Amino acid sequence: MSTIDQSGHPSVAKVAAALAEAGQQAAADGIRILPAEVRTAAQAAEALGVEVGAIANSLVFRSRTGDTETALLALTSGAHRADTGLLASLTGADEIGKADADFVRAHTGQPIGGVAPVGHPTALPTLVDTALRAHDVVWAAAGHPKSVYPTTFDALVSLTGGTPADVAGDGQDGRP
Repeated sequence: MSTIDQSGHPSVAKVAAALAEAGQQAAADGIRILPAEVRTAAQAAEALGVEVGAIANSLVFRSRTGDTETALLALTSGAHRADTGLLASLTGADEIGKADADFVRAHTGQPIGGVAPVGHPTALPTLVDTALRAHDVVWAAAGHPKSVYPTTFDALVSLTGGTPADVAGDGQDGRP
């Protein structure tokens, strides 16, 4: 792992700037580039030598209410899956569905596998998985599939203005 040269990664530089602007300079300074892309929580956990539950997946969903479609960001523990029915219930949406790569990039400016909690063109409604509280240090993507930074559950909630929630429904894996 190495500290990042932000000049080669514009989306990572945006994330670092957003972190610093939010008063989280230590997080910005903690951005690291891994030797290989870590597009899954399991890959990130292995590369960092941490439990998969300490990885904050940034999942972007299509949220539809009536004729209006928006993006929803769910910061979930890598130890389980988000329950889309529960996400709809938590947000009042009619439907929550999977977002494709183009939708994710359009709403975040970042690629799938590298979506950070911040640094997006506009702030996204965000749910922060309460399972992340169990870890003193949580690792989140920093705008590129090789980039991560250390943070905490409380810092994620503060940074995103997100709502803490049990996003898996049963507190385990989100499967029925």
